[in-house]
Amino acid sequence: MTDFSYDVIVVGAGHAGCEAAHAAAVFGAKTCLVTIDMNKIAQMSCNPAIGGIAKGQIVREVDALGGLCGLVTDASSIQFRMLNRSKGPAMWSPRAQCDRMRYIQEMRKCLENTDNLYIWQDEVVEILVENGKICGIKTLWGATLTARAVVITAGTFLNGLMHIGKHQVEGGRIAEPSAKLLSDSIEHFGIRKSRMKTGTPVRIDGRSVHFEDMGIEPGETDYHRFSFISNARPLKQLPCWTCYTNEEVHYALRQGLKDSPLYNGQIQSIGPRYCPSIETKLVVFPDREQHPLFLEPEGLDTHEMYLNGFSSSLPMEIQMTALRKIKCFREAVFYRPGYAIEYDFFDPTQLTHTLESKLVDGLYFAGQVNGTTGYEEAAGQGLVAGVNAAHKAAGDTHYLTLQRDEAYIGVLIDDLVTKGVDEPYRMFTSRAEYRILLRQDNADQRLTPIGLQHNLVDENRRGRFEKKKEKIDEIVRFCQNTSVKPARINAFLEKIGSTPLQRGCKIFDLLTRPEISLSNLADEMDNLHSVLSNLSTDADEIKESIEVEIKYSGYIQRERELAEKANRLENIHIKGKFDYNSLQSLSTEARQKLTKINPETLGQASRIPGVSPSDISVLLVLSGR
Repeated sequence: MTDFSYDVIVVGAGHAGCEAAHAAAVFGAKTCLVTIDMNKIAQMSCNPAIGGIAKGQIVREVDALGGLCGLVTDASSIQFRMLNRSKGPAMWSPRAQCDRMRYIQEMRKCLENTDNLYIWQDEVVEILVENGKICGIKTLWGATLTARAVVITAGTFLNGLMHIGKHQVEGGRIAEPSAKLLSDSIEHFGIRKSRMKTGTPVRIDGRSVHFEDMGIEPGETDYHRFSFISNARPLKQLPCWTCYTNEEVHYALRQGLKDSPLYNGQIQSIGPRYCPSIETKLVVFPDREQHPLFLEPEGLDTHEMYLNGFSSSLPMEIQMTALRKIKCFREAVFYRPGYAIEYDFFDPTQLTHTLESKLVDGLYFAGQVNGTTGYEEAAGQGLVAGVNAAHKAAGDTHYLTLQRDEAYIGVLIDDLVTKGVDEPYRMFTSRAEYRILLRQDNADQRLTPIGLQHNLVDENRRGRFEKKKEKIDEIVRFCQNTSVKPARINAFLEKIGSTPLQRGCKIFDLLTRPEISLSNLADEMDNLHSVLSNLSTDADEIKESIEVEIKYSGYIQRERELAEKANRLENIHIKGKFDYNSLQSLSTEARQKLTKINPETLGQASRIPGVSPSDISVLLVLSGR
């Protein structure tokens, strides 16, 4: 008989499930990843791209903690770009277009070669709970799997319902079945659920596109990558393409609005505000004459292309007729239309910061089941839920929780469990108060030491991290301690249009000038050149990180001080100390919200919508602080 007893079970093999299962297994827990289809592990349901604004930072954080998605992205990337280059380094965000099939293959290879990790192909229909504690799951094929912790990462599959015009089809993705029983089993234990919606665009046969009528968007071929331990991006790099809608397109689309599930009452759930369908764009921006579209490749060995910006659930004939009004798509051939999908999610305010349910001991949730959207947000949650489930199974309480000044993942999880969601949550740099601390270039310096504490980082990553940190510290010290005299450097400063020195200064101070870089200064100073020439592995990345740290040192220090001040409230634990309904000195809204969320700390309480600064002052006094 097969042994179905595990320490941790992960339900669902999307981006959250893969990271959760890998983290739990690397930690040392005997882990089972349960998926409906092993050939769709880490399937990119929508755009085959990883990263983007703030999302790229999350992937770098997952990688710094020992996760997989950064490595898999580099191995399958067919276009890489660093977004927001015109802005400061706090806003720089890596993004990669991936080969969809290679991403799946690479992720599956990683999982199948992870010790302690087993995969079972089946559908989960029930969670098993005894005395308020999770003890396992039951599957459609009659298997009972036992575990001390279970992580739910079912994505859009819980009662998934797809819409194309008036047509409705049950499914978690196109041509894939929905999970119809698990959601009710979870709800049975008092866990609140609701419905959300997301969508995806048409897929176009690239052989039918007139690329001569499009703009081209080439990728970048420099040293940047997602993983801190990848050495290169091995695949051929492909361009993306741009075009615009026009008034003819808009007219054709408007003819189908009466049959749009979004506007005829067929869909009641809320979709993502920041990734609207094309029909929503027409309604919200009626005076806009055109909208940008981006045609992106799905892989090296396919003609299938993804039309970013044209998400829709309109009738398929409307979608196709409208698109053919664009010059480059006048003869377009389609693989499939765009569609919308509705699915169940669970109220994340019923979770702790470890992503464990407050109602069922040992039950964790990660990904779109928590009301988020995006592969990256899912991956970040998955890693945290997976390692915490492994801690739970091991019987220790050294859980992984990340503060808002430590990681975008910390911002994401705190927003979810503190504020909840009323639309699919998407991460942006604007959601983080400490953006200059949470840069993509320093994710390893922030988080790899934390990954080491939780047994998530292998010796290879540890060795590279320690060597890199040693080199950064050495060069920064050199810049802080080495002086440069006016006679030695003023000719160079005048040549580049920088103000000459009146007196000597340290190299560190000189590098704070925006027009001066480590590289161009090293060309003028033999001693600095000598120090930098000792760099080999990760040389460009190290120099970039040093420059950012030096040039923005004042802002970084100020932000650290603000974070430390705010974190004082995080050290005041209030959970279980108050009956909020009896505190008449609090506002009515505050009493209601505090009772519902039951925050762990005063810091978390201060971020609950409806809890005012005066309410926090009351709690501060009652806490004896």
